Amino acid sequence: MLGAVVLGALLALQRRPTAPAGVARRARAVLLLADGESGVRTAAKVGMSPRHVHKWSHRFQQHGVDGLLDQPRPGRKPTFSPGVALHLVKMACELPDLQGRSLSQWDCTELARQLIADGVVENISAQSVRRILSHHRLKPWRHHLWLSPKVPRDATFAAAVRNLSDLYSRALRPDEVVLSVDEKTNLQPRTRKAKTLPPAPNQPIRVENEYERKGALHLFTAFDTRTGKVYHTTGERKRQVEFITLLEKLERDIDPSVTSVHIVLDNLRMHKGKQVKAWLVNHPRFQFHHPPVHCSWMNQVEQWFSILQRKRLGIVNFADKKELADRLDAFVREWNSHAHAFRWSRKSFDKVLAECEKNIAASVAAAA
Repeated sequence: MLGAVVLGALLALQRRPTAPAGVARRARAVLLLADGESGVRTAAKVGMSPRHVHKWSHRFQQHGVDGLLDQPRPGRKPTFSPGVALHLVKMACELPDLQGRSLSQWDCTELARQLIADGVVENISAQSVRRILSHHRLKPWRHHLWLSPKVPRDATFAAAVRNLSDLYSRALRPDEVVLSVDEKTNLQPRTRKAKTLPPAPNQPIRVENEYERKGALHLFTAFDTRTGKVYHTTGERKRQVEFITLLEKLERDIDPSVTSVHIVLDNLRMHKGKQVKAWLVNHPRFQFHHPPVHCSWMNQVEQWFSILQRKRLGIVNFADKKELADRLDAFVREWNSHAHAFRWSRKSFDKVLAECEKNIAASVAAAA
């Protein structure tokens, strides 16, 4: 006879959704045996062999409910000693040149070869190297670009970032718009020497490798950060004159009721030249806002340029500069027919501002 506590534990184990299927079957087998079922009939009902029913019944009699649980298993013995992992991790955290290797960065194959060359192991596969590095969260075959700050992350820098954060995230008045402006330069027609072939079953689009050079165009673009609408012009040169052509287009296309046109654009000399400054004097509703140096990612139009590159300029094959300009015009029209803004918030700038505040606090402490 089973006691009330043991019976309750077996029933709970059998019904628990997270219990392993094998453990639930063993609990059911013990309950059937306690109800007077024979070992053979119990085995048939729970899907076990009579021998296994006898084994688990015996373990239950010896250890109770805990005897029905799976015991920890030792698993396979490690193939490589901890010293191998230590040597590998140390090597992966150093540049290959320090090991006398002419490599820009490590990969698993090269690390395996170096371990063998150093006599650390007789043999090791690239897959084993990857498993060890994965355990230590190392990926030495990856790299990221970063820029040492040429402009101090001081109060002036933080003020410029906060200004952009405010322009992108606050609710605008009806008489305000915020535009992100930049240029995508040196767009070449690259006329192919053979026709581009469309895709077919088991065949991708096929593009002739050789092409003719026929000059280049520059795309001047303004992106409305609230609606996603794009304004653009193209030019064969990149000067203040061509940039002012874009500004004149904005002056014509933006409703006169909008009295504040905030333009976010980078720190090019072309954007700060005498002709541009003179134009701004005569058009006071336009206000320029410059992100800090080397912070072009804060200009939303760069995000739109990425879409343009993928969807229109992924395959470049145009008859001449005129056709390239026409196709760019068509792409912008299609975009504007279903334009959407990008989701930017103050969180996009919080990390940068936190670093600024840390540097400002350190400067104050050093001055004190």
